[in-house]
This record gives sequence, C-alpha cells and structure tokens, in this order.
Amino acid sequence: MGARHLLRTKGGLPPEGARLAALLARFLLAAAILFGGTAMAAAHASLLRAMPAEGTVVQTLPPQATLTFSEPVTPLVIELLRPDGGSVRLIGDVSDDGLSIALPAYDAASGTYLLSWRVVSTDGHPVAGYSTFSVGSPSATPPVTPELNDPTLRAALWAAKLALYLGVFFGAGGAFALAWLAPKSRHGMATVTAFTALGLVAAPVSFGLQGLDALGAPLGLLGQPVTWQAAAATSYGFTAAIAFMALALALLALASEGALARGLALAALVGTGAALAASGHASAAAPQWLTRPMVFIHGAGIAFWAGALVPLGLACRHRAPDAGEALRRFSAAIPYVVAALIAAGVVLAVIQVENVQALWQTAYGRLLLVKLALVVPLLLLAAVNRWKLTKPSLVAQPDAQRRLARNIVLETLVMMAILAAVAGFRFTPPPRVLAIEAAEPATFHVHTPEAMADVSLTPGRAGAVSASIVIMSGDFGPLDARSVTLRMNHAEAKVAPISVSAHKPGDGTWRVDGMELPVPGTWTAAIDVEISATERVTLTSEITIRP
Repeated sequence: MGARHLLRTKGGLPPEGARLAALLARFLLAAAILFGGTAMAAAHASLLRAMPAEGTVVQTLPPQATLTFSEPVTPLVIELLRPDGGSVRLIGDVSDDGLSIALPAYDAASGTYLLSWRVVSTDGHPVAGYSTFSVGSPSATPPVTPELNDPTLRAALWAAKLALYLGVFFGAGGAFALAWLAPKSRHGMATVTAFTALGLVAAPVSFGLQGLDALGAPLGLLGQPVTWQAAAATSYGFTAAIAFMALALALLALASEGALARGLALAALVGTGAALAASGHASAAAPQWLTRPMVFIHGAGIAFWAGALVPLGLACRHRAPDAGEALRRFSAAIPYVVAALIAAGVVLAVIQVENVQALWQTAYGRLLLVKLALVVPLLLLAAVNRWKLTKPSLVAQPDAQRRLARNIVLETLVMMAILAAVAGFRFTPPPRVLAIEAAEPATFHVHTPEAMADVSLTPGRAGAVSASIVIMSGDFGPLDARSVTLRMNHAEAKVAPISVSAHKPGDGTWRVDGMELPVPGTWTAAIDVEISATERVTLTSEITIRP
C-alpha cells in the first residue's frame, strides 16, 4: 500500500481519521453550545470613578463612599486608613456596577484618608486599588500607599498557572492521544502520566494562590482556611475544580484499556475545554454565546494537538510498529483541529483587542504579539511535518522518521513557550476593558491656602479632551477669578508644552474645549488663576492620561 493511499481513500479521509474527526467535532460542538448558553456577560473589572473623588478635599467626612466599576464585582477586603495611621475594616454593599461603603461616623479627624479595596470580577481575577481624599485640609505627610501586587505571589501564580496548563494540555491531551490515536502503544505513557500528576498538584495549589491574591495576603498564609474561602468566592474555583476532575479522568484513562479508556479520555478532553471556559478574560467577555464556545474549542483543540506530540514523537523516534497508524490518524484529524483553533483564536483576539493600535500600546497587546510570534514557527513546523515528512515516514524512510521526531520535539518546546506566555495574561487586563476605563474622566484636586481647584479632563485618554475647572478660595469659599489658564507639560515625551485660556460659560465652571493631548502618560498640569490685577496664583498637580 502506497503512502498516498495511506493518507487518502477515494472518499477523502481515511475511515479511522474521518470517524475520529467527526466524533471530536460532535462532542466539541455539543459542549460549546452548552457552555455558550449558560454564562452571564461580564468582563475584567476596572474602577471607573470614586466618590469622594481622588484627591478631593471635603469639609466633613461623608456618610458613605462609592466605587463604580466597569462591571459587577464582589467585595473581598475594604479598609480605611485614617490620618493618624490607624485603620478600620469596612463592609461594601453591592449596587449595580459598584459598591456603597458606609464610613465610620465617629471618625471626623482632619487630614488625608486612604480607602483601599480588593474586589473580584466575574472573570475570577482579583482587582485591587486605593483612593485618597482629605477632610478639612490634606495631611502634611500623606498616608503610605499599600503594596497592591506582591512580586513573589505573582511569580507563584504564574508558575502554578503554567504547571496547570502543562498538566491539562500534555496530560489530559496525552491521555486522549494514547487512547484514540495509539491504543496499543505504550510510548510516552510515563511522560503523559507525569504531566497529569503535575496538573493534579497544580490545580489545588493555583486555587490556594488565588485566595492569597484575593486577600492580598503573603505566601505564608496559604494553609489558612480564610485563604481557601476567599478563593471559593471567585469564579476561578470552577476552573480549578473542573481541571482537577479532567486530570483525574485522564489518570483513570491511562490505567484503563479499550472502550473505557477512550470514554474516560474523551471526557478528560472535554473537561479541559470546560475548565478554560469557566473563568478568565476571554471567557468572560461579551457576547457570551460566542466567547465561551470559542474558548472551549480553543482549549480542547490545543489539548488534542499538544497531547499527541509526546506519544507521537517517542513512537517515531523508536520506530514503533504502531507509529504509522497513530501518525496516520493524527495527520487526518489535525488540519481540522488547527483550522478550528485559528478561527476561535481570531474571534477572541478581535473581541479582546478591538483596536489594532492596542497590540503595541497595551501590555496585553504586546503579550499577544509575543504569543503570535511563537505561533508562526509552530504552524510552520506543523505544516512541514504534515505535508513534507508524514508520507515518507509512513513508508518507513529512516531519514524522514528522524526529521519528524526532531521536529516534534521542537513543536513541543514551542508549544510550552506559548503556554508560558499565555499564563501571563492573568495579570494584564485586555484592551477592551482599558477602553472603557479610558473613556472616563481623568481628575485631580489642588488645594493651597490661596485657592483650590477641581479639574476634570473628559475623556481621560490621549487625544482631544475637554477640561472642566472649578475654582474656589483656600477656605472653600467662592472665588471670582478674572481669568484662568490651563498649561499641560509632558516631561518625558517630546511634546511641546500646551497652554490654553479657559472660558466661563455661565455655570460657575471654567472650561477648555478641544485641547489635544497627543500622548498618554504622566502630565504636569498647571492652572494659572488671575485673582486680581495684582494677585495671581498657580496651582500645580500631576495627572495620568490613559492610552
């Protein structure tokens, strides 16, 4: 039988490959429809505004503070740091897309307060931040801002996420490959079992680290019950639980034979896609009927591809008698799997990125470019293996078999590098979320004994903006200024200083319309207030303009 006949029958695909591809497609489609129809719309939460606003000065402590986010959140830890250095834990009540936080009525000391918060969004990722405001007048020494991100914890989260990916893709995926592509082969069994065991350990560890991240707690508290309770309050708990069950099924499949092994391995493959669709940036994006099925298909497809690499590579290297049969089945199904992977990836990338410029202007986009830079050689290797080396390998040409085994090793290494990059998405909000945040005003407050100003730039992103300026005296009284000029300067970018005279439309505010801020970053804003013919004051502050 010639190589051409091995790869193709009169009907197109070989019967075994066609059956495998058809069965895989039915399961993926059914599960994708299931996961697409049961999820709620959500995204990665981003703080849009706080009341009292950042940097404002109020005469008395308000009865409550409000935090408005880009999507519904669940409060985890909320703390108010007082001017005297003391702190008090607070409770946040969920309302629409924000939190209402009752402030302690007994605490009316003058000075600067810091309200720190940690919440979890529906995608399962904890989000932390803080806002400062002052009562009476700002403190001479501002409060110490809390450390929001522990580098050690972030490294542990990344490592645990990568270990879980290796477990589900090379472990659960490998169990599927051994059960369906090479049911009589034992090549790669030990390696696949090791990857599966790695994932079984990584799933609970990553779950515990999620709890530490939710609380902002150090690694030493990993064993505390409160840590695991906090993790359970996030949607990542579903991902960890489903992944653990999928890996357990994979381990059972590796210890079984025949139809039982195939059934368990197929359930493990479906569980891998389900685990990834249960939480995360992409799975939580709208529209849910589209994004969750795409994440499911993407995850299950990667597991099929990555899982087959180790068994196939070792079988080809040792020239096992059944290597040709496994290679033929894989070769018949993989074009359809890769096509589905690419289609799902393109859909998710378009939804997440929205604007092409975000690919190089945001951390998420740059990380996506790194991933794509690794995907290109992976696809080239796969193409060479499929269309150049598979046919001669099937007719037992030694040189082709050696080259194929070597290329499969390279494929495996590139695949691992891609998974390492993907694990970094955990720490980067997607551009679609940043766009919502950027549309919100950027504000700042300046207070001196002579005068004070509340300034709002809308939208708070680079480009054309409008400024609204409220001028008052230093003791919160009215101030009828003769003129107001807004000057903006970016120290790092090569941008000429901007100076625009404000006008007063009659509503008590000063306005600047159509001012162009060409670059994002930290700008120095100076407000020149002419109080009288002989008295002038300049109020200066820094303001962050978003991309």
